Amino acid sequence: MTKEQIYNPNSELLNLAPFPSFIVNLHGHVVDWNESNTQLFGYTTANFTSSSEKSITDTLFSPVREGIWHTIVQSTQTLRFDHIQVLAKNEQLIDVSIITKPGIFNNEAAVYILCLPTGLIRTLDDQQQLLMDLMNGIHSSFMMVTLDNEGFIINSNQQFLKASHWTPKRVLGKTIWQLFPSKESSVKIVKNIWKTLNNGQIWQGEVEKLTKDEQPYWVYLTAIPTISQNSENTRFLLIEKDITKDKMIQLQLEKIAYIDTETGLMNAHRLEQVITEMTADGRHFSFVYMSIDKFYTIKDLHDDNAGNNLILEFTKRLKMYFQDSTMARINENEFVVITPLPEWFTQGFLHYLQQHPIYNGNIAVPISISGGITRFPEDQSTFSQMMKASLATINTVRQAGGDSIVSLSKATHQALNRKSIVEKRLLLALDQKNLKVLYQPQLDLNTGKITAVEALVRWDDEVIGVVSPDELIPIAEETGLINNIGSFMIEKACEQALAWRDAGIDLKVSINSSVREFRDKNMAKSILETLERTGCPANLLQIEITEKFALEAEAETSIIKQMRALENKGIIFALDDFGTGYASFRYMQLLPIQILKIDQTFTNSLLKSEKSQQLMHGMVQFGKSMNLTVVAEGVETTEQRQLLASYGCDAVQGYFISKPVSEKEIGSLYKMKK
Repeated sequence: MTKEQIYNPNSELLNLAPFPSFIVNLHGHVVDWNESNTQLFGYTTANFTSSSEKSITDTLFSPVREGIWHTIVQSTQTLRFDHIQVLAKNEQLIDVSIITKPGIFNNEAAVYILCLPTGLIRTLDDQQQLLMDLMNGIHSSFMMVTLDNEGFIINSNQQFLKASHWTPKRVLGKTIWQLFPSKESSVKIVKNIWKTLNNGQIWQGEVEKLTKDEQPYWVYLTAIPTISQNSENTRFLLIEKDITKDKMIQLQLEKIAYIDTETGLMNAHRLEQVITEMTADGRHFSFVYMSIDKFYTIKDLHDDNAGNNLILEFTKRLKMYFQDSTMARINENEFVVITPLPEWFTQGFLHYLQQHPIYNGNIAVPISISGGITRFPEDQSTFSQMMKASLATINTVRQAGGDSIVSLSKATHQALNRKSIVEKRLLLALDQKNLKVLYQPQLDLNTGKITAVEALVRWDDEVIGVVSPDELIPIAEETGLINNIGSFMIEKACEQALAWRDAGIDLKVSINSSVREFRDKNMAKSILETLERTGCPANLLQIEITEKFALEAEAETSIIKQMRALENKGIIFALDDFGTGYASFRYMQLLPIQILKIDQTFTNSLLKSEKSQQLMHGMVQFGKSMNLTVVAEGVETTEQRQLLASYGCDAVQGYFISKPVSEKEIGSLYKMKK
């Protein structure tokens, strides 16, 4: 196909074109140029004189890929290229569509090029116009980078170039990997981005990037794949918003929030994050918790400056001894070291402190350290478990005199793990109401009838099996879940007492309560609301408290006030496990106690010695002298029952009458004893 003469060089056709137009020879040198180019791109004809060695590919077309330019100069047909970026003289990138037509100019092969600025062209298709407006809006508001199917940069906009300090020519052909730091965390993120894109999915998130001069900056990145049937034509679009300023503020706030200002060590909040990351990565380490013994005594013996100096000097010795280990300050006198070093080395820190004493003036300050070593994953698996195990270890060390760093036995760690599991399962059991209530009857020795039952919580978990009350109650009290269990038991007791009354079974239901529950100022109100909601008469409910409860309540008028309020409504209080706690006659006067329950330990030894019988007799008589109803717990034989009856005991409870049973079985027992 022969090339046509482009136009008569003496004509003004080129200058009449409404858009930037120019003619270049096959070497890229401009041979003719119109004023629209100068208006839009800033170049003048002086920039392309015959003496200038610059070609169009060195200037205006420098961002255009080399392959596109080769196609233009080699083609014998009119071509159109959309979404091409060209470089104005002021270094701004401009989006254009170009139409190229090969021909002859002044007897030399040449190419006529018409540039159509994308922002100035409107289309008649509303949908296409919407997409174009959207793209223009994104281009003007966000940084944009286009990658080919192998991750090489083939296009970028001015926003990106400004933030990244790249030039249009230099950035083309770089890979996505070269835009990010080479540290392990960044490499991991880029791998994830690339994998997500190649799976045809969008990736979004905050990422750290590097400028051309390797300065860090942060962006919120949205990476979008544009999949083509021909894999070679697949493109990936990176749309980025610069969030560096916000990120710097965030990092500064995190530093304040996560760093101990006095020592420069991380604090407990940051330590928890680090431990979570390390356990997720499966890294083996020892969690060494150290506490300075009698720290506040040392501070009292010296001035505050000496106390501060002690902490700083102790921190220096930690850093010197445990080099390359992660360290944190938990509170004023407690520290954690995360180290892969063996146990014998960790324990050697005590000897190191002796060799490098801390001085206050010219006097060496005697320092004793209690510490615990917990290994991951052998001993514990979470931060909270490690902390609990460490505190348990330190308590053991201090009970043995302190100044030692030890690890707990495997059996102790298993017990701690069991406790942790029980705590988690208990939360679920309370949420799903998986706890059961059994009832143990009390027999009136005067009438031979069952007059009351004690409601007892029982828990048979599908994962951890049967959890005894002796295991359950201490854990519930420690975690604060005893209040939830108490509310559950009150609700069940009221419902069951009402159901029995409606069935003609006259029984009072007794529940156990803790001082922790009554420290809630709304405890009495909550119980009365439950009675009203269930319709249960107050005189059917009894509340059992321990001697420890009574002793603590004695000193807290708010608890006594709540107990009096409940008594005034008809609720009866019983003192449980009498004789095993803190004996005090004062709480007998202050608290509204009507029933005295003698602990089963005295009943168990009743037939073993005369002294035991005298003791039991004395307790029964004490209760009677106080006008209290006396109940003996743990009765298992006829002999025990007869002897207690002879002492004047009012009622008995224990396996002689019945073990704890369901509400249906209580109904049968009641009818038998009626």
